[in-house]
Amino acid sequence: MDINDKAPEFSLPDQDGQNVSLKSFCGKTVILFFFPKADTPGCTIEACGFRDAYKKIQKAGAVVLGISADPPQAQKKFETKYDLPYTLLSDTERKVCEAYGVIKEKNMYGRMVKGIARTTFVIGPDGKIEHIFNNVKADGHAEQVLEYLKAEAA
Repeated sequence: MDINDKAPEFSLPDQDGQNVSLKSFCGKTVILFFFPKADTPGCTIEACGFRDAYKKIQKAGAVVLGISADPPQAQKKFETKYDLPYTLLSDTERKVCEAYGVIKEKNMYGRMVKGIARTTFVIGPDGKIEHIFNNVKADGHAEQVLEYLKAEAA
């Protein structure tokens, strides 16, 4: 995926089992963040960062969607445990992860495994990718996204 590419359309179940489609956010800026696994240390830091910055991100006119390969029940537990105010999507078959190119080789305790690389896409109101944050560091990432949104609005 590159800047100005049309963001791949998807429809996935959210933490409540309801289908959510990207096209339903047409006309809005979407912050689409991919995370490896619900309720793990790094993902919790990242998700809570988006929770803490959520109102400011909303004020900047953006919607937040998180995606991992966890089933809806795991996403629901994660949402409830950390009081996450945004939608978490379940890509158990990793089709959306594949479409966005976030399945990468990662070093896990000395073994190479394929997994979801922490990546965030900013999708513009026109459905095109405006910005990509690769190799995201969980701590402080939501603030980084917020700074990007503010800079774009200026």
